Amino acid sequence: MGIIGVAHIIDGSALARKLDDETTAGIAGLTKSGYYPPGLAVVLVGSDPASEVYVAHKIRACRRVGIESYEHRMPEGTSQDALLTLIARLNADPTVHGILVQVPLPRHIDAGVLLGSIDPAKDVDGFHPVNVGRLSTGTGGLVPCTPLGVLKLLDTVIDNLTGLNAVVIGKSNIVGKPIAMLLLEREATVTVTHIETRGLPEIARQADIIIAAAGSPRLVRGFWVKEGAVLIDVGITRVARSNGGERLVGDIAFDEVEHAKAVTPVPGGVGPMTIACLLSNTLKAARNARNHKNG
Repeated sequence: MGIIGVAHIIDGSALARKLDDETTAGIAGLTKSGYYPPGLAVVLVGSDPASEVYVAHKIRACRRVGIESYEHRMPEGTSQDALLTLIARLNADPTVHGILVQVPLPRHIDAGVLLGSIDPAKDVDGFHPVNVGRLSTGTGGLVPCTPLGVLKLLDTVIDNLTGLNAVVIGKSNIVGKPIAMLLLEREATVTVTHIETRGLPEIARQADIIIAAAGSPRLVRGFWVKEGAVLIDVGITRVARSNGGERLVGDIAFDEVEHAKAVTPVPGGVGPMTIACLLSNTLKAARNARNHKNG
């Protein structure tokens, strides 16, 4: 960990490398036993520039740990029925253990229908209603990658979450809600806030843990944060520099929180952990498939 004032900087890149090493070792053990190497199918519809970058990162990460990656690049005008046919084929393919549909999707595609058509056992993003239900009831399943990464980051600086006050800023189905459920499972006391929440600074000041996932640059100011709080910044936004160009900033005013116990940087905090957890989920799905086959 680095230091800024008295606040530790939680190095998400270093933790992601450690998790990748564990995934690499797990994959080696899986293939040594004679099973397929884990396979991840990535479906990209259209040519959204940000999606192209994200997919390229994921493909490189797969190669690094030993996961077979299968790219399915579809034209912008691909019909929903054609995509559903592709998903059905990937569901039936025993060499594919994880299926990831890159969002956003073109407007004529119903993302809910498409994501819901993925076999829950191959839903390495953890977005299928079955996996959401398992998360909410604490009965296993594949956990969404960003929330899982957030929990692993918290575990590096807090030994026990029991009874701690956690404030989650943002109630999205992808990040905010699943993070809240993971924290509840660990016996934290959780408050989830959203755009209509009143008195947000006062609520935040009571928190031992703040997880900012609103997508609002520098929303969480220093005076919102009590001394010794742990801050996890999920937000990432490109903003203009005064001298031209752009820079990436998070939802937390990073330069104002020296009095926190620990804080994640942007970039280099949650982002690397999201991809590392995707790879880990793919290995988990492959192990589950092997066990099901052998059972």
